[in-house]
Amino acid sequence: MDDAVAADFSDFVRTRTPALLRTAFLLTGDRHLAEDLVQDALARTHRALRKLADEGHFEAYTRTAMYHLHISRWRRRRFAESLPGELQDAPHPAGDHSDRVDLQISLHQALARLTRRQRAVLVLRYFEDRTEAEAATLLSCSIGTVKSQTSKALARLRTIAPDLLESSATKGAAR
Repeated sequence: MDDAVAADFSDFVRTRTPALLRTAFLLTGDRHLAEDLVQDALARTHRALRKLADEGHFEAYTRTAMYHLHISRWRRRRFAESLPGELQDAPHPAGDHSDRVDLQISLHQALARLTRRQRAVLVLRYFEDRTEAEAATLLSCSIGTVKSQTSKALARLRTIAPDLLESSATKGAAR
């Protein structure tokens, strides 16, 4: 492996790991599982460095590996999920962020109550801003499955976390 590619990959790992951890946390609902998922995806990316033409492909390859690993884990085993810890955001210098923290806690608790597939679809569609076709490709399912899982997940969120709906309506009215 070329030293320049290794240096580019090291820089990618250093700079993009926090963003990858946030996505993995939304997928898994658990900080430790998120760390494992990112570590496994980065290991796969490292093994494929020779195939990746430039550093711009590191992100796409790693995220795709994360989604595939997450899917294979939910197919392989079922276990009770819990939300034991919080993923910490960087502190913001100005203002009281208690409303934002309350909203984050509510969102994480609500996501933890969804099925893995529903959570994965919501993360891809709304956090990663992927199209239905891209989400279907990443999850190895049909576009119809993405649509139905999105609909079911949003309906369930409306039922189990009405405070999220109220919070988004309040913010929309304030703007």
